[in-house]
Amino acid sequence: MHEALELLHRFVSAIELTPTVAVHSIDRNGIVRYWNHTCAELFGVAPHEALGRPLVSLVSHLEDEAEFGQLVESIWHGGRAPKPRDWHVRRPGGEQLWVYSTIFPVCRNGLPQQVFCMEIDITARKAEEEALKQSGANFRHLFERSTDAIVLIRGSRIVEANPAAVRLFRCPSAAGMAGHTLLDFSPALQPSGEPSALRDAALTAQTFREGNRRYEWCYQSCEGESFWAEVLLTSVTIDHEFLSYAVIRDISPRKVAESTLSMAAQVFENARDAILITDQQYRVVAVNGAFTSITGFSADDIMGAEVPALRSGRHEPAFYQHIWDYVAAHDHWEGELWSVRKNAEEYPVRVALTAIRDARGHISNYMAILSDITDRKRVEEHTRHLAEHDFLTDLPNRVLFLDRLHQALAAARRQKTMVAVLFLDLDRFKSINDTYGHQTGDLLLKEVAARISRCVRGVDTVSRQGGDEFVVILADIGGVDQAAHVAGSVMQAITQVDRVDGHEISLSASIGISIYPSDGEDADTLLKHADVAMYHAKQNGRNAFRFFSPQMNAHVIERVEIENKLRQALANDEFVLEYQPEVDIGSGLTIAVEALIRWRHPERGLLAPDQFIRIAEECGLIVPIGQWVLRQACEQARKWRDQGFPVVVAVNLSNVQFIHDKLVDYVDEALQRSGLAPQFLDLEITEAVIMNGNEATIATVNALRARGVQVTIDDFGTGYSSLSNLRRFALSKLKIDRSFVHDITRDPADAAIIPAIIAVARSLKLRVIAEGVETAEQLRFLQQHGCDEYQGYYASMASSEPDLTRRHR
Repeated sequence: MHEALELLHRFVSAIELTPTVAVHSIDRNGIVRYWNHTCAELFGVAPHEALGRPLVSLVSHLEDEAEFGQLVESIWHGGRAPKPRDWHVRRPGGEQLWVYSTIFPVCRNGLPQQVFCMEIDITARKAEEEALKQSGANFRHLFERSTDAIVLIRGSRIVEANPAAVRLFRCPSAAGMAGHTLLDFSPALQPSGEPSALRDAALTAQTFREGNRRYEWCYQSCEGESFWAEVLLTSVTIDHEFLSYAVIRDISPRKVAESTLSMAAQVFENARDAILITDQQYRVVAVNGAFTSITGFSADDIMGAEVPALRSGRHEPAFYQHIWDYVAAHDHWEGELWSVRKNAEEYPVRVALTAIRDARGHISNYMAILSDITDRKRVEEHTRHLAEHDFLTDLPNRVLFLDRLHQALAAARRQKTMVAVLFLDLDRFKSINDTYGHQTGDLLLKEVAARISRCVRGVDTVSRQGGDEFVVILADIGGVDQAAHVAGSVMQAITQVDRVDGHEISLSASIGISIYPSDGEDADTLLKHADVAMYHAKQNGRNAFRFFSPQMNAHVIERVEIENKLRQALANDEFVLEYQPEVDIGSGLTIAVEALIRWRHPERGLLAPDQFIRIAEECGLIVPIGQWVLRQACEQARKWRDQGFPVVVAVNLSNVQFIHDKLVDYVDEALQRSGLAPQFLDLEITEAVIMNGNEATIATVNALRARGVQVTIDDFGTGYSSLSNLRRFALSKLKIDRSFVHDITRDPADAAIIPAIIAVARSLKLRVIAEGVETAEQLRFLQQHGCDEYQGYYASMASSEPDLTRRHR
């Protein structure tokens, strides 16, 4: 970008500040559109006075006016530049002068847009040439003293060369040139590609017919260096002898200037960015075609006007003055700002503003390059949006959420108001994904996002943090009751039944709320406390919202500590198994034991399962812990069998363990490693597994039963499984939940349930065991109604070394 700006700066400076070439341009109607400083000096008209006026009102071509007009018209029609030539002109003040003009079109898309004219004052040279023609006897004096190279030619060969010619052609002496032709000092081809010999023959013939001829030619010096020259070939009589002479003037610097100026004009007109040139007073003196395309302003609209016509109302006047002051001090300013098109549309531009200084170091002009960055800004905005928003719901993601939260907290500190943070987690969303698929889950998340957004104000922020977690910022609230109201509205909106992909799905959410400043004064603390409150909402039954309290935080800290210790417990061999006998009611013998895990906590002592199993399930440790229990229980059962006590070992499986895709492999591995026969392993699963059972659940139960492993429904009666549902599974036993056993001698309802459960088991040809038996009356009741087995404190408490020899009565 900087290289391109530097190139444009050089080109524009070349047009503006070239000291010898006057440059001006006209449009299709002959109106002046550009007028550089040398033009102003040559014709005596300042740029701001010339712009917008017809060229014919500024420069008269005298008797050749019609010819000049036809020449310009041919350029518009043909798009080709004519050969340079001399013109006799008159300035507005009446003075006449001669100019050497190079005229060419500047095209865009192949069509002329402006006609540029580069002119050099040759009035003095014309006077010298005329003096040569009129010299007569004085020719020899002028020949020797002339600063222009002059050679005398007889026929086609040089007979004499003046000192200026010797210097121009860099020859050792005039004698070195004598006898040669001018063609000998020419390359084989002219820059146009035309052979020099053919071109020279044609020019010589024209000179013979017309008496004199002016043309441009590329020569080679005696040292082999090329240079451009303007040649005036004229017939003359000297000492009564007819000769011809050639006046040759080195125009290499002028040709370089013309080439540079021509290229500059083409670059200026065809640049894709808008280019604008002003004078010292910030008045526009030139614009290119892209300026009109981008801004909508034509040259007529903007020429001579001050740049403020492009100012947008988004910036204060002092902003623009600061830019001008900066450029005056540093020559360049570059940055982004807002401008306005002719149709009043505001748009973003990148501006490079550069001061152009003259030879004395004074600012003569300013050049502004304007790049329309609307599309780039749109892409940047889109990219920024993608980086700051969730791809699924288009809600702000965590990055944007934290930025909004920091802003809300900063405003609350200044205004001494409150901010609420709501942490929301959908209840049991994983089971929805597992049951209906991720596509349905994604559609549901988008609907939830829309519902939450409808429950909050425009100043609030709803963010998806990932998965099924959402966070809401309630900015500038009047009190905690407002946060409770929003939480209630959100819960009510979410619990509405959804029909997604043809499925009716019920949802609920658990929400935790923290309040600034009472629950924390920074973003991290507020988020953590809202998360803690959400966790407690889930712990207390889900589908609820809870405000944060210090007691909650203490509980969570304790839970985190347990989780961290759990991760070390397996490696440190801190788990132990205790076994509670399962007694046959008829014989009183122990026919099975239930393996119950205990944790020998290094600081808190022996912990029962209810103090850590749920945490193990939530943090993903239940599978490796369950695998350890399975191995240990099978190994212990094999030891007892080898000792003459062939008892069955019952192992509890959590829901997470049962649906694990490697459960059957783990069972096979434990049996093979221990050498225990499969019929001596009883896996206890909850009634919820059966209730939610699908084909995969049936397949797992069948695979276990096919191996000979027993499968028992634990805590039976606490769920709502139907007889028809139970028939789908190849079960071994039903275990009556302890809650029904506890009051069978006092509560008729419980007393009625147990015979019903036993009847269900009998219809399915399953054995029945009751847990939690603590009294003889409870055992007697179970025996009277045909229960097969029991376990509980009445028989024995759990221990690491149960008495398998005792007969229980």
